[in-house]
Amino acid sequence: MARRPLPRILSSGSASITRSREFARTAADSATDVLHPLITLTRGLRLLAGAGRQRWAATPKDRRGPTLFLVAACVLVVALIPYGPLLALVTVMGAAAWKGRDRTPVRTGPDEAETARLRALYEALVPYFATADDPSPLYSHGGEWEKAFSGYEFDGDGRVSRLQVAYPAYFTDSEPESRARIEQLLHAKSGRGREYRFSWDEEGNRLGMSVLDALPTSLTAQRFVTAPGETVLGFTDEDAVRRTLPVSDDAGTRDAPGVVWRTGPRSTEPHLLVAGQPGSGTTTLLRSIALQALQQGDILIVEGSGTGEYACFTGREGVLAVECGPAGALSTLEWAANETERRLIEANRARQAGDPVPEDLTRPLWILLDRPSALARPAGDGTPDARELLQIPLRHGRAAGVVVVLAEAFDHLDGLGDTVRTHTRARVVLGDCTAGQIESVLGTGPHTTPPPDVPAGRGYARFGAGPVLRIQVPATPDPYDDATSEAQRAAVLSLLPERRTAVEAGAPQPAPVEAVAAPAGLEAVAVGD
Repeated sequence: MARRPLPRILSSGSASITRSREFARTAADSATDVLHPLITLTRGLRLLAGAGRQRWAATPKDRRGPTLFLVAACVLVVALIPYGPLLALVTVMGAAAWKGRDRTPVRTGPDEAETARLRALYEALVPYFATADDPSPLYSHGGEWEKAFSGYEFDGDGRVSRLQVAYPAYFTDSEPESRARIEQLLHAKSGRGREYRFSWDEEGNRLGMSVLDALPTSLTAQRFVTAPGETVLGFTDEDAVRRTLPVSDDAGTRDAPGVVWRTGPRSTEPHLLVAGQPGSGTTTLLRSIALQALQQGDILIVEGSGTGEYACFTGREGVLAVECGPAGALSTLEWAANETERRLIEANRARQAGDPVPEDLTRPLWILLDRPSALARPAGDGTPDARELLQIPLRHGRAAGVVVVLAEAFDHLDGLGDTVRTHTRARVVLGDCTAGQIESVLGTGPHTTPPPDVPAGRGYARFGAGPVLRIQVPATPDPYDDATSEAQRAAVLSLLPERRTAVEAGAPQPAPVEAVAAPAGLEAVAVGD
């Protein structure tokens, strides 16, 4: 079938339509210039009338009569004096012109310095986003940066604080190395000394860069509003989690986004691994977890460093043992393995008999190990190793109500064994560390650049296969340390339970620990050295 030709007005009249539109736009601009004084006076009169109505509405009813009489008297006086109406008209027109004058227009685009920054960013991205055989390149030397940057913001210093970058579809955004090169380039060109977040939209070929605020370090140990089986590891960005917690600091009470770790029989991440160098805040995190765990369960603390960082827990209600020596630590872990087996047997018997689980099995048992690599025994000495004793609590702890938390330095992570790495699906990395160290622990790197300053307790957290979250651990120092402030010392001591036995007041050293009575069916194991 032959194609019908288009109407003449559509085939040959496009030029006439374009000229007509340009003529109409020029006429409208000319009319606006001619009528600009009238538009200004009209706008001013409208604003004056609105202000008069607001003033009349705000006048009390008992004063409206005298006010109306005063206005009428003024009008009469103006009408009687020579040239009064003309002067009044000139005064009103002058006030309307002043009121309706054009304000300073809002700046909708970047200034010269900001334009230069955006153009420099564009030129720096050309070698990475341009190819020689692209027929219509989005990036080219001397090209239009407005097409590549769809959104941008600047801070008070004139540096880029938010940027939306469009890139070609052929860019290999699925490769981590390609992403890392672009992120490193934008970080260097946008200004160091700040922390950036990068969000890649592979489907839309968009890259978003934004500057992150520093996480607050003013939060200290306190009672957090959580459900049973929930532990607050720290706090993160507001848009990273859906839940906030009421917290108190020097500024008062407010809501803060918390990183909540869930344990229990239905948890997919029942055990936690914390990695970091000395001084990074790993011990602070374990102290914070211990204070929260004592609200609903019992804890065993094994400190491989032997510096007495957990002396404040010795002899407290719910604290079964605080061990620093290798012999006592291995005995404690052996008792914990036997206790896990006992809990499993008792729970299985109760379910087979159709009875409820005994009450002592519903109370969680927390095993906190700080630097377990220091407790390693020489090979071939015939004594069990700490890794072997942890296999039962790690494998069966979720069903038995046993939670294992380990803190270890990066240099000794390989010595923990495959069992620890397999069953500790909740991970936290603290301190100043490289991207490779973060990825080796969390399984993937964060979508943020390293912070310029790394305070104690600052790092990243990840639960299972979830996203990597920035985290700041609440300050939980040793109350017996002389460097601890009085406010933080009082905060930690107020959270500690009462002591079981009398201890000399003010003694910073832990009291002798009695033998922990083993549950029914098992032999008691002494936890002292």
